[in-house]
Parts: sequence; C-alpha cells; structure tokens
Amino acid sequence: MVPSSKPILTDPARPDPDRAVAMIVLAMLAVVSFVPVLLTPIPAMVDYPNHLARMSVLSQNGTAGANPYYEVRWAFYPNLGMDLLVPQLARLMSVENATRLFLLLSQCLIVTGALLLEWVRKGRIRLAGFAALAFLYCLPFSWGFVNFEFGLGLALWGIAVYLMLAEGPWPLRFMANLIFVAALYVAHFFSLGIYGATLGLFELSRVRQGRVAYPVAAARLGALALPALALLAIMHVTAGAIGSQGNDWFLAFKPVWPLRIMNGYNLTAAAVTGLTLMTALLFAARRGVLRLEPAGIWIALGLALLYVTIPSRLFGTSFADLRVFPAAALILPAFCSLSLPSRAWRMAALAAISGITLINLAVVFTVWLPYRADYAAIVESFRKVERGSRVLVSNADEAGDPPFADLTAYPMYYAPTLAVHYANAFVPNLFTEAGKQPVRAVEAVRHLATPDGGLVSSGLLTAIAAGRPPADSPRFVRTWYRDFDYLYVLGPRAANPLPDLLELLQTSDRFVLYRIRRKS
Repeated sequence: MVPSSKPILTDPARPDPDRAVAMIVLAMLAVVSFVPVLLTPIPAMVDYPNHLARMSVLSQNGTAGANPYYEVRWAFYPNLGMDLLVPQLARLMSVENATRLFLLLSQCLIVTGALLLEWVRKGRIRLAGFAALAFLYCLPFSWGFVNFEFGLGLALWGIAVYLMLAEGPWPLRFMANLIFVAALYVAHFFSLGIYGATLGLFELSRVRQGRVAYPVAAARLGALALPALALLAIMHVTAGAIGSQGNDWFLAFKPVWPLRIMNGYNLTAAAVTGLTLMTALLFAARRGVLRLEPAGIWIALGLALLYVTIPSRLFGTSFADLRVFPAAALILPAFCSLSLPSRAWRMAALAAISGITLINLAVVFTVWLPYRADYAAIVESFRKVERGSRVLVSNADEAGDPPFADLTAYPMYYAPTLAVHYANAFVPNLFTEAGKQPVRAVEAVRHLATPDGGLVSSGLLTAIAAGRPPADSPRFVRTWYRDFDYLYVLGPRAANPLPDLLELLQTSDRFVLYRIRRKS
C-alpha cells in the first residue's frame, strides 16, 4: 500500500522549505545550463558552423562583400526561424554573436515555455523546469537542430496560450491559434506538427471525458486545423516545399534511440542518464506517486504512436523521429502530478534529476571548451585560403561518413564551411537544399555542390586523382583536382596522400589543409 502522499510544492500561501530548496536548485541549474553558450564563441554543435556560414551569406546579401558563389532565393516554405531573425540581429552585432544569441534565445524559449505551460495547467511550477534543463542538451539540440529548438520553444508558448484561452471567447482563441500557427510554420514545420498534435489530442481527451459535445469538439478541431490548411494551400499554389523528397524508416534504431537521446556526445553518459530517468519514472508510476491526468495519457499515447510511425528521414530531413522525445519531455510534465510520501523522497528525487542534468552538462563542458581551440585553429587557417576560392572538404575515414564511433569528433564535420564566412569561399557541403534553406549555389558552381551536405572520403579523392575512379564516383568530385583550390581533410594528422598534387599548408589534431596544385 502506498503511504499517504505529500506534494513537493504545497499551498503557496504557506512557507515550504522544500519548495524553496527546489526553486533555488532550479535557478542554479538554469544559470549553469546557459553558461556553455556564453563561454564559447562557436558552440561545438554538429550543424552549427554550417548554420553560421549560411547566416553570413544572408547577412551580406546585396552588399559589396556578398559571397560571389551563393544567391538568396526566398520562397513560401517553412524552417526559416534563424534565416529570418539572425540577419536582422547582425545589423546590430557581428554575425557570430547574432547566431549565438539566436541559440540562447531558443534555449530560453524552451525553459520558459515549459514553465509557462505547467503554470497554466497547475497554477504552480513543479516539474517542468527540471525536465527542460535535463533535456536542454539532448541529442537533437546538442547536434545543432537550432530551428527545431527555436520552433519547439515557440510551440510550448503557443500550447500554453491556447490552454489559457481554452474556456474563453472563441474569437480570441482562434486569433491566438492563427498567430502561433503562422509563426510556427515559418520557424519549423515539425514544431508546428507537435503543436497541432498536442492540442488536437487535448481536445479529443475533453470529448472522451464528456466535457464537450461532439459538435463543439469538431468545431474546435476544425478551427485548430484551418490556419495550417490555409498555409499549406498557399504553399502549394506558390510552388513552395517542405524540404526535399524522400522518406526512410530505420526501424532497427527506434528501440535504441531512447538510450541515446539524453546526450549527443557520449553514449555511456546518454545510456546512464536515460536508464536512470526511465527507471525512476517507472518506479514512481508503479508506486502511484506519479500520475498522468487523462489529457496527459492521450498526449503521451499520441506522441508515442507518432514516434513509432514517423519516418526517421522525413521530407529529406534526418532524425525526424528523435525530435519527438524532447517534445514529450517538455509537454508531459504539465499534465502529470507527483506526490512523494516524505521529505527524504523529495530530496532524493531532487538529487536524481539534478544529477542527470549535471552529468550531461559536464559532458557538454568537456567537449565545448576544448573545441574553442579547435575552431580557433580552423578560423586561423582561413587566413591561408585566398578569398573567393573553392574549398573541398573530405573525411579521413574511408567511408566518408560522420565519425559516429567518436561523437566528440562530429562537431568538426561542418567546420570547414566557415570558409564561406571568413574567406568568402565556395564550400560544396554548405546547406543549400531547396525547400529547406533560402541560400543556393549560383549556376556556375551548382554542379559542384554536395546534394546532401555529406563528405567524400580522402581515399576516393586519391583514387580519382590517380586515374582509378570508381564507377559510382559522385559527379561533383570527378574532376576535383581542377575544380577546387584547397582541400581540408578532417581527422587526425596523416601523411600527404598526393604530394605531387597537394601542398601542405597547416595541420592540427582535427584537420589538415592543403593547397591544390592544378592538374590538367
């Protein structure tokens, strides 16, 4: 039999020392959680350097210093959160600081949105803040999916505002929904999907509980969906797009991702913190101290079904299913109650969630702080690259794939794209996919752009230069020794594979820079 429970946060009118301790710990964890972004000029996130390079192109567009290899083409498609905001911020500060400020704003939206949602549902702050900080550097966020992070934070605010107006006049609720749907469509389409799914499931739960009649529920659901349907119709008429074509289900990974979601750099830390969290939640649920309210059950089941059924690669965007985890972690605390039977239980729960957060933060610090020197080294190497050059990037790994065996090497994967910013260069793996980014390569070099932003292996380049190209060689590297001026090889230092063709300019622990001697 479960002992009589006592909530962590008692009547707000009465002093509660446990509540005060929890709020102090929450505030301290929040301060420490924002420090990595404040201390690192270029955060060590996989996609971040690529985003920063694209922000440079957008910020300089139409000026005398515009990059000659890229053009800006706007269209009516989503996922443009930072593409719209950062160039405006860059009018007031450097593009580096503007991009970092956008990341910090995204993190603030995540934390404050989760807090607001819980306050709207419960009238108090209890669980959501700790959940938000525990997931602030989860895999999708630490890999640099910044538009998604910004959009998800915006979605949390939108869900909270809608629920705040749920019993109010319908015109006010409709206008609020219209504003947030439009903002979320522009910011990130998957975040709009999370917003719509959560509110749709909430409305369905109200029908199941008999709180609204079927005709009323149908009208409310229709009003929810109408703005999104209108935007999709406009996108279709204007030939817009949501990413590119191509959906893939990697079903074998779906059971594995829950053990990797908590940390994007260290699989052991991810497994330890993930298992700890899942065990604690299961134990609390079995003891009856953690309960989901009916609306929370609907939302939890709906998001679980979404994770199982959604493609891992959706409209050409990878890791789509992973994004459901932080969404669930940030939304569900507002729809559950935790009643712990004693002060010892409460302090143990506080220690557990704080430990999970601090372990992941420690990993972030150990990766981000050393990368300040690595990024500084590659920025310094751009001084040796003649402005306006064409820069090819390869991976020392023969497969040419991201170094998943060592996730701490992954943040260097797109670092050479910063040559677009610092040397006004052309780099083929800059993100320039139609339907995702408003930047694309100009016609003269478009055939050299990497279709999916990936890298080629140095072994493939060596074989091509030696006259032994494989039959399936990508088109953009078949004559790389004539088309490009410089070559970055990512990975540890190694011997020059083509001393007659490549002139060594700089080495580091994570990359080697060569000048290409043009070969006919």
